[in-house]
Amino acid sequence: MNVKDLLNENSDFIDEILATSWRHFLADQADTISLIAVGGYARRELFPHSDIDLLILLNSDDISNYQELLTNFLTFLWDIGLKPGQSVRTVEQSVTEAQSDQTIMTSLMENRLVTGNTALYQNLREAITPDKIWPSDQFFAAKMLEQQLRHAKYHDTGYNLEPNIKEGPGGLRDMQVITWVFKRHYNSKTLRELIQYGFLPASEYDQLLSALHVLWRIRYALQLLTGRSEDRLIFDYQRDLARQFGFSKENQKYNEDVEQFMQFYFKTILELQRLNEMLLQLFHERFVIGETN
Repeated sequence: MNVKDLLNENSDFIDEILATSWRHFLADQADTISLIAVGGYARRELFPHSDIDLLILLNSDDISNYQELLTNFLTFLWDIGLKPGQSVRTVEQSVTEAQSDQTIMTSLMENRLVTGNTALYQNLREAITPDKIWPSDQFFAAKMLEQQLRHAKYHDTGYNLEPNIKEGPGGLRDMQVITWVFKRHYNSKTLRELIQYGFLPASEYDQLLSALHVLWRIRYALQLLTGRSEDRLIFDYQRDLARQFGFSKENQKYNEDVEQFMQFYFKTILELQRLNEMLLQLFHERFVIGETN
């Protein structure tokens, strides 16, 4: 089974737990409000120790009918070992929060109804389209600034002794930035449309996916080894990861397995960083310069 299947199946399993628990604890109120997956969970990219990011969407400001029910629901999730990160808002509150904070807008863009009121969920989707808030050129500028600041924390290089798979330059977050900016502008369902819109030939799109899957595999294995939501390639686990990725051989010299694994990792993030820079430049020409001409 490949890592994408593992991520998807983990997400689907959590869907079943949440939907069943929601119906149990919300009872006759279960279909009056909505339980929505956001962030990585909405993308069905759920790693072994990922948080479960949720938006509980209310139909009015009055939460009194749901307060105790939602408390019991969320307490149960913690009791069974899940780590829900939840926001409880109306559609109007969600839009207001998103208007003032592009990180909230980003989270809301990645949404998926788990269970509950479908019409209410659709109202949210319609309220956050680019013609209403955060047009694609403004969103692009905000994400570019965010990426620059994030890269600066890692001295603008992914070549650190204990690199961060998610946040470092060339890491998973760089891939997500490509996805967010592209989907905001084109309202696309899949990155494969990069080929359709002329941003990448099929061969480079395959390289992009290949790099993404390598980082997924490393992050998945790292979280299993550490038993927690860990994104740093810590020294203590580099040899174990090297062995899992087939770089351990009896005739290798001391540390050669780790060196080969890290070279494999650095080659992957270099490729992803190259594609990130190229695509963002093309997006700038199309979304920003093209809009002003």
